Amino acid sequence: MKKSIVTLAILTMVFSVLVGCGSKNNNNGGASSPATESGSSAPAKPTADFKVGMVTDSGTIDDKSFNQGTWEGVLRAKADLGVKEKYLKPSGTTEADYMKEIGNLYDAGFKFILAPGFKFETAIFKAQDKYKDAKFVIIDGGPHAGDYKYDVKPNTVSIYFAEHESGYLAGIATALEVKEGEAGFIGGMEIPAVQKYNWGFQQGLAYANENLGTKVTIKKDNVVYQGSFDNVAAGGQLAAQMYDRGVKVIFAAAGGVGVGAINEAKNRSDVWIVGVDSDQYKDGVKADGKSIILTSAMKQLDTVAFDMIKAEAEGKFPGGETLTFDAKNDGIGLPKENPNLSAETVAKVAEVFNKMKAGEITVAGEQGTLIK
Repeated sequence: MKKSIVTLAILTMVFSVLVGCGSKNNNNGGASSPATESGSSAPAKPTADFKVGMVTDSGTIDDKSFNQGTWEGVLRAKADLGVKEKYLKPSGTTEADYMKEIGNLYDAGFKFILAPGFKFETAIFKAQDKYKDAKFVIIDGGPHAGDYKYDVKPNTVSIYFAEHESGYLAGIATALEVKEGEAGFIGGMEIPAVQKYNWGFQQGLAYANENLGTKVTIKKDNVVYQGSFDNVAAGGQLAAQMYDRGVKVIFAAAGGVGVGAINEAKNRSDVWIVGVDSDQYKDGVKADGKSIILTSAMKQLDTVAFDMIKAEAEGKFPGGETLTFDAKNDGIGLPKENPNLSAETVAKVAEVFNKMKAGEITVAGEQGTLIK
């Protein structure tokens, strides 16, 4: 699947803020990219009539992961730009369910709509033509008619992340802290965005084992895709089974399913969870004040959502573009603060990250010989 990858200039911050440069998907070249927080000749003006809507995917607004990360960007726009905000959760996960809520937002005057997840691909394909005066941001997907012939119209932006690179860094950090033993992976749905986390994590473990003196392995039985993003109970059960088999740390890239895994880990001692999408450290805090979240493989959902809204407020919405955020533009990484990682681990991860930025280390975004 070929996509036009255009880099967008946005915020600068170690591991957690986006930087880059962008160009329009046209032939007149040199189009300016959306303004960044680090400087803009025309700063966004707060506007009470700018209405920003979001439709959730199969998870919830407080899923500690994908939906929540995107929504937090909307809330930041409310605080910083004065926009009005609203989200709607569909009754189902079909194209019709999504179109219904997109239509409800549009009818209520919310003509800037964020859609977090690949499940929105065909709905956004229809919406971008049906609501030509609205703006759409689809995250982890692109508009198509069911044939995967992607067509990003001028009123739409398609966003992707290099999850495998984020998973890779988490794998290295995990191996350095655990040092020896078994790791596991719990995914939600078996889709590219989740699979890439898994594959990157496995490559990170392998790199640490080969180059940094660690001995952390992962077995086929301990790599599981639950099949949803909202089954909290199933996540707890899967985590319990893995921990009972001797697994020391689980990378949970699974939304609400991951919340179940976190809850299970909080009831045990000497086990860890690697969080996903956003910094989940606080979600793993136990009664004794310690967190079972070793670190989190992050992609900057909140920053991307905020910057797309800000770009629209400044008249610089990058419509028609497909944008990818990776190590080279600081679109992925680990949290800036990692209380459960030693200074030595943080330094080593930073060293690897810089090598990724420089192109000295390349992380595969496909399965290859890795465990499915």
